[in-house]
Amino acid sequence: MKYALLSDIHSNLHALDACLAHAQTRGVDRYAILGDLVGYGAFPSEVVTRCQALQTGGALVLRGNHEELIQTHNLNTPNPSLGSQTAAWTHDQLSPAQRFWLETLPLTQRVDALFFVHASADAPTRWRYVDDERTATLSLDAAGAHPDVRYVFGGHVHHQSLYYRGRGRQLMAFKPTAGIPIPTPKHRHWIATVGSVGQPRDGHPRAMYALFDDAAAKLTFHRIAYDHRAAARAVREAGLPEFFAHRLETGQ
Repeated sequence: MKYALLSDIHSNLHALDACLAHAQTRGVDRYAILGDLVGYGAFPSEVVTRCQALQTGGALVLRGNHEELIQTHNLNTPNPSLGSQTAAWTHDQLSPAQRFWLETLPLTQRVDALFFVHASADAPTRWRYVDDERTATLSLDAAGAHPDVRYVFGGHVHHQSLYYRGRGRQLMAFKPTAGIPIPTPKHRHWIATVGSVGQPRDGHPRAMYALFDDAAAKLTFHRIAYDHRAAARAVREAGLPEFFAHRLETGQ
């Protein structure tokens, strides 16, 4: 089975549609949406509608920290994070039914040898960043409590990364190149962050997602060009902070 792995869409409809269109040309069988559907961008309701339709078609959809931020009981909680700057606006753009759907999404999901999570499998509600060998080890070991798990896929960090365990216990980092399939044989253990569809932060505005071919045991990270200027313009027209429009234009 071929999985399209998408995370951190952040209400960016332009980027989501571009990634979905690309995945369809690659013969994807199933989609996995790894959280943070909303926040920052101008199209929260439209993105949620897209993801609900994907779920109806068999997609896995997880809850991220931004799904938590926009819930009514969290809006008045003191929170200096960037995400809190758009939480109230995003909340108001969503229907009660959409907010309920987001609130009830699972934090993790496992399918055979695959484990899906937004942040870290060892403490999903703490929203820990898996951004080095130490934190990747914690997440992989927690998911490995299920003896069949060989692959852990997450998002949250807005970067694309891959770690694997060789003969010992220590993880090794592998730097992926966009568009180049990476052999990920099942006798090893692997953990990947698939990047951000809607808000890349590595200096390039192209959207990020990944494809995993379970049968071939290959993982391919992708960067997808989309109309990021139109997405930034929509952020400004919605009256959201200029910083978020600038970030879409620069990828910073």
